[in-house]
Amino acid sequence: MNPASNPNAYGKPSGNPAEYSSNAPTKWSTGLFDCFSDVPNCCLTCWCPCITFGQIAEIVDKGSNTCTTTGALYALLEIVTGFGCCYSCFYRTKMRNQYMLTESPCPDFLVHCCCEPCALCQEHRELRVRGYDMSLGWEGNMEKQNRGVAMGIPKPEGGMNR
Repeated sequence: MNPASNPNAYGKPSGNPAEYSSNAPTKWSTGLFDCFSDVPNCCLTCWCPCITFGQIAEIVDKGSNTCTTTGALYALLEIVTGFGCCYSCFYRTKMRNQYMLTESPCPDFLVHCCCEPCALCQEHRELRVRGYDMSLGWEGNMEKQNRGVAMGIPKPEGGMNR
């Protein structure tokens, strides 16, 4: 099975994205250069990093910014200045703080300036491992999570009988 379609292939259980919280810094679930463990995302990120970045930013911002908005801003910065990495490195830091991930292999700014595609792929994989379906966006993931919770509630059978 393709690891990209199976979050368990990365060694972490899938499930509720909120279930991963700890006070101690943890390692990233995949390495910075494990890009080819998710070939479709690797290709998308190489050819159109603004889409991958937009998906990451929407989840990290918990839906307050859309994939389209952040992706377009990233593309604009990249086209005009060539420094979209300056924008995306802030999201890596925000994501690390949310999930208590270690700052490795070097500071976020250097990771994004030197290895932008690899950094975006790693962040994308990390969110997938944590149970997010990146194609659904924040709202879609919350609906999916709520549907799963609602499905676990037993429904009463019938009405009142005498």
